[in-house]
Amino acid sequence: MEAKFEEFKAQIRGEVILPDHENYHESRKVYNGMIDKRPGMIVKCVDAADVMSCVNYGRENDLLVAVRGGGHNGGGLGICDGGMVIDLSGIKFIRVNTADSTVRVGGGNLWGEVDHATHPFGLAVPAGIISTTGVGGLTLGGGVGHLSRKYGLTIDNLLEADMVLADGSFVTVNASQHPDLYWAIRGGGGNFGIVTSFKFQAHPVKTVIGGPTLWPVEQTEEIMEWYHDFIHNADENLNGFVATMIIPGPPFPEHLHLKKFCGIVWCYVGDPAKFDELFKPVLDKNPLFAHVGEMPYPSVQTLFDGLLPPGMQWYWRADFFTELGPEARAEHKKFGSSIPTPLSQMHLYPISGAASRPSITDTPWAYRDAKYAGVFVGVDPDPGNAEKLTNWAKSYQEALHPYSSGGAYTNFMMDEGQERVRDSYRQNYDRLVEIKTKYDPGNLFRVNQNIKPKN
Repeated sequence: MEAKFEEFKAQIRGEVILPDHENYHESRKVYNGMIDKRPGMIVKCVDAADVMSCVNYGRENDLLVAVRGGGHNGGGLGICDGGMVIDLSGIKFIRVNTADSTVRVGGGNLWGEVDHATHPFGLAVPAGIISTTGVGGLTLGGGVGHLSRKYGLTIDNLLEADMVLADGSFVTVNASQHPDLYWAIRGGGGNFGIVTSFKFQAHPVKTVIGGPTLWPVEQTEEIMEWYHDFIHNADENLNGFVATMIIPGPPFPEHLHLKKFCGIVWCYVGDPAKFDELFKPVLDKNPLFAHVGEMPYPSVQTLFDGLLPPGMQWYWRADFFTELGPEARAEHKKFGSSIPTPLSQMHLYPISGAASRPSITDTPWAYRDAKYAGVFVGVDPDPGNAEKLTNWAKSYQEALHPYSSGGAYTNFMMDEGQERVRDSYRQNYDRLVEIKTKYDPGNLFRVNQNIKPKN
């Protein structure tokens, strides 16, 4: 066994980190400080060849295999106990092709790095709302964010991917090469292989008009009722997600600190000359605080980075919703009024405009007919508050679940069991099982929101 391991190590250009390595404890950390897993080894890959060697060694030696890109996954699904972590953080490259506005991105890149590379060309790829999120995890799960209403989800802009499959082979997938795999990775998560390179369609985005508007939490029901009608009929250049939240401190004014609010965070990518008229209905709702102005697109993508650094305690729950009826709005007011820690919050991301136009079977992302992807997040730096924030997030989601569409956006889920995974893919689940069985019959890639192959 030792000879096999030494032979494996000799094939790796990157670094193989074992539990006695001085960097082991730092290397096993992920974004969620609540996750404390101890893998048998962490392999920091630098190219596709390293990944192929890892996959072969893991399969041949029956190791539990986890794949880590940015390490942001709430449930800690980028790491495991006792097995091998295939760490892609060394596979970083970004190449912008100005001829067709496409971007080639390494499997280990973060979204802030992509924004840095595309912004000088006046381009952006639709992503999430935190720049430290990994490209791989967010993309494979769907990708909801500031540009969704205008340009769709991240998966709607994925043109091609290079992948290492469970048998150690390397393939390029797109609409004409392995089209079944290409379909599956646009929302099916990391079940089908390890993506070492993504090719995206980028769009003309340079300066946006963005920022938050806040109302006292007592107005939650009124604001949510108005917002539901407003956002789904608004110009698609305007996106805004609604939240129940506490203002934790700077950079917000001191008189807002530690108060509870119903907020909306806006991002407008259209003609600045048309913004004031478009935004007038928002200001007519008399927000207590409005800080909305022109900024480079990377700035709106990094608004929350400083408040949410790595290493805090996180607990996530999620659901899709088609309505914001009176009973649901009342629950939002109730739980928004009892937020347990200053960074805990609830977001509802609108699924409309370009994000709603693909059919529910065009990609595995099965809730194109929903109006919102909701997430309930307990967050705090103090491990002593872990139980309190977990209970709040669970209770909030469970109170709203009767008004939901049934499943959840998998990027917002913890490890919640097979039924929740099935519910989240709806009518697409059986097709995903067929593709999983074809490409990963032994379920090597199972540290994820797992789609089990047929026996």
